[in-house]
Amino acid sequence: MASLGDSDSVYSSVKDYYGKVLESTKDLKTSACTAGSAPHPIVRQIIGKVPQAVVGRFFGCGNPIPLGIEGKDVLDLGSGSGRDCYVAAALVGREGSVTGVDMTDEQLAIARENVDEFGKILGYAPKLRFVTGYIEKLEEAGVESESVDICISNCVINLSPNKRQVLEGVYGSLRTGGELYFSDMYADRKLPESVRSNEVLRGEGMGGALFVRDFEQMAVDIGFARPRVLAVGRIAVHDPELQQMVGDANFYSITYRLFKVQESSADNGPFAAEYLGTIEGHKDKYELDVDHVFETGTPMRVDLGTAAILSSSWLARYFAVKPQANNSLKPAAQITPTETLLDRADQVATSGCGAAEQASTSCCAS
Repeated sequence: MASLGDSDSVYSSVKDYYGKVLESTKDLKTSACTAGSAPHPIVRQIIGKVPQAVVGRFFGCGNPIPLGIEGKDVLDLGSGSGRDCYVAAALVGREGSVTGVDMTDEQLAIARENVDEFGKILGYAPKLRFVTGYIEKLEEAGVESESVDICISNCVINLSPNKRQVLEGVYGSLRTGGELYFSDMYADRKLPESVRSNEVLRGEGMGGALFVRDFEQMAVDIGFARPRVLAVGRIAVHDPELQQMVGDANFYSITYRLFKVQESSADNGPFAAEYLGTIEGHKDKYELDVDHVFETGTPMRVDLGTAAILSSSWLARYFAVKPQANNSLKPAAQITPTETLLDRADQVATSGCGAAEQASTSCCAS
């Protein structure tokens, strides 16, 4: 897929927008960086401990930070002021590590200068670092091959002029069983050049939004398992001039999960998966995606792809997966096409749900 314009001009435009134009979320012209459901209470509690200088320059569009990541090595693409890195550092604990990669000097300065203060709050010095670099060139930024368990990103990959290069770099940096767990902006159609090249829409992420179908195919072609959707929310364009420019195109914040596992086995199933209830904050149930919600201690029939994720990824220690000896369980859930989820998000957006609720596809649903 072609790059978004000239790479140098895109980098320059994004650096200027996030380093100099935006001082806080109040300066945004769309809901792109404020859409999303409320964070998990554990995450909210940690955010409350993050220095305000870091939180005040946060421009994410979701909550792409999984729980249960103690001791893991985490990479944040386009870490900005570092809010998500600070949260992840608290979640991985003393034994884990977090690396944030960003190209914007102003944002990196804020992220770096508050690490010591946060360490005093945690009671230990976190293994938290911020490096200057491009998310398309992770090795040049010092991220080694197969050194990462979980890669997170919050409303950043869409800013890249070469998204395939980003995904290929992430795939190479992940250990087998690793995951790219991220929120980003997508469109329900291919965008015209007038939208793709507009500096404000580009800066807010919408100009670089991929058509969901194109993105999902790209991910599979690179080697990831079939993308899983955790949350979808409609993005509103507040500025009348920009509304006219985007026309009939609709934009969404989507939290995706891309696993580096092989969806193949000598045993084609069926399989039964049981959540053990051992992730802090998810005692009673665990939501893998919008179609797979596991209640603790209750076996659930799953297909080969889901069984591979639950038995071969970093989640394996939290699940018991085995071939199903009989057909006593109800049929495995089918993965809902993402475009169907977008339609549901449209219905939610027009039904009176608040912006914070729109990311949940079940909001206001009957």
